[in-house]
Amino acid sequence: MRLSLLTAAALVIATAAGAQTPVTARPAGATLIKNATVLTVTKGKLENTDVLLQNGKIAQVGKNLSAPAGAQVIDATGKYLMPGIVDPHSHTMVDAINEGSLSVTSMVRIRDVLNPTDINIYRQLAGGVTTINILHGSANTIGGQNALVKLKYGRDVDAMLFPGAMPGIKFALGENVTQKNGQTAAQATGRPLRYPSTRMGQEEVLRDAFMRARDYKASWDDYNAKVAKGDKTVVAPDRDLELEPLVEVLEGKRFVHAHSYRGDEMLMLLNVAKEFGFTVKTLQHGLEGYKIASEIAQAGTGLSTFADEWSYKVEAYDAIPYNTAILLHHGVVATVNSDSDERARRLNIDAAKMMRYGGLTEEEALKTITYNGAVQMGVEKRVGSIEVGKDADVVIWSGDPLSVYSSAETTFIDGEIFFDIKRDQAMRDQMAKERASLEAADRRRVTPVVP
Repeated sequence: MRLSLLTAAALVIATAAGAQTPVTARPAGATLIKNATVLTVTKGKLENTDVLLQNGKIAQVGKNLSAPAGAQVIDATGKYLMPGIVDPHSHTMVDAINEGSLSVTSMVRIRDVLNPTDINIYRQLAGGVTTINILHGSANTIGGQNALVKLKYGRDVDAMLFPGAMPGIKFALGENVTQKNGQTAAQATGRPLRYPSTRMGQEEVLRDAFMRARDYKASWDDYNAKVAKGDKTVVAPDRDLELEPLVEVLEGKRFVHAHSYRGDEMLMLLNVAKEFGFTVKTLQHGLEGYKIASEIAQAGTGLSTFADEWSYKVEAYDAIPYNTAILLHHGVVATVNSDSDERARRLNIDAAKMMRYGGLTEEEALKTITYNGAVQMGVEKRVGSIEVGKDADVVIWSGDPLSVYSSAETTFIDGEIFFDIKRDQAMRDQMAKERASLEAADRRRVTPVVP
């Protein structure tokens, strides 16, 4: 059957799993969620409790709350309410993950290549995810600047960027940077290898970059001091877009999130950071973090890891499922992340695994996908728990979110509904009817008329 371009486009929309017209969200006026089991994460479990969302914030938490005039009221009897999931390591929405040309690419920004129409945004909303930390890839010792976003599907990129969040940057250690897998091909084609090709070379790249950043900062400090004294003859230094983000790291104005696996390389980075006077905010993956848990805690560094993924390469052979629990018991702010469009939809189950591997309590397990991630991103005063005054980023679940039998039913961001399971089913039915109508119209158009 031959289809017109218009018909073909309509079929693509209709058949994409979960694809739908971007949500026309309810204005963030007021929504009263009644009689839920509220998992606050920081203040315990509250049975048969109401939560009022108003003006984009959590306005009240308590029993027998009254709905303001015109408020939407949702009966959540027998259901659970928890904070939106925070994924500390994501590549969702990114059209290009790596700028792999140089060892240091701190001048590039992930926000410049975000695709707000990525269907994975909607799928992750259906898994209760509301905030993700979108990172540059791990091709470089110092990669690009990250973007923290709220998954406001149907909005443009600027509306998704988390307002007021501390900016960050991606570092990477180990085999991805040394390009071990590409060395044979490079030698066969005569293409020169990119420096560094060893772990000791990675340390040199880091130290060199921060020495240059320190000198660059000194030149600007000197210039600004002379200007402040009224010197009109002084010439401003040339701007260096590579070094400006690293100066922000030195000044404590930009977080460092570092891809890493082995204990020795993580210790190396912590020592370099100590030498230059900055703190690594998070070690990402960090599968051998349990080996140096005390050192990570002493450095004030967090670690974001996988629940149970390892042995996919040599660096990951020593991983254990108890990594998160050991880190938490040593005082490290630890989280579970996805690093995957698909795994992000099931982070609630990854959190539940932490109760099996290490004996975490329900609240501790939930923190690994909510509050602790907010701490690692510096936004714990805004999201990550259900507390009055925080952003109304909450999710209604059909049952206990740590159960494989439960699913997210309604996902709010800033008090607006961006996923609702009943609305989703209605739209699927509507699109199925529209598809059938378009196919019938197309068949009529191409059927030859028999004289």
